[in-house]
Amino acid sequence: MDKIEDIQKIFTLLQHRYPFLLVDRIFDLEIGKSIKALKNVTINEPFFQGHFPGQPVMPGVLIIEALAQAGSILAAKTWDLKEGKNVVYLASLDKVKFRKMVLPGDQLFLELNILKLKSKIIKMEGRALVDNNIVAEAVLMASTGEI
Repeated sequence: MDKIEDIQKIFTLLQHRYPFLLVDRIFDLEIGKSIKALKNVTINEPFFQGHFPGQPVMPGVLIIEALAQAGSILAAKTWDLKEGKNVVYLASLDKVKFRKMVLPGDQLFLELNILKLKSKIIKMEGRALVDNNIVAEAVLMASTGEI
C-alpha cells in the first residue's frame, strides 16, 4: 500500500494543474487493485463564483472529474507509466448517480476499485463520499496513450 501526501508527487502522476487539479492527497493505493484519495473543497474554488452565487454547490461533473483523476493515478501506477511520456484518458462513464450536494468546507473522499484491467484499458468502480455518505458514484473506463 502506497500513501502519497506530497502534492509534488501527485504532479508527477497527473497532467492536471490549478485550477483543474482535484486530488490533494492519496491515503491508500494498492497497485492493480484500488485507491483512496482526498479533495479538500474550499470556498476559494473558482467554480463557486458561478455555481451558484449565494448558494455554492460543487458541480456534479467536477465530482466525477475528481474520481477520474484519482482513477488516473491508480491506472498510471498500475501500468507504471513514465512521467511526461504517457497520459491516461477518460473513455466512458456508466451508472453515474449523484446522491447529495458537496459544499464548501467538505472533504471529498474518493474511492475506486479496478473491475477489469487490460494492457491499455482499465475499468473502475468509483464512489465519492462526504462524512461517510455517498455523494456520487460511477463506473469509469480509461485508456492510455502517448503524449
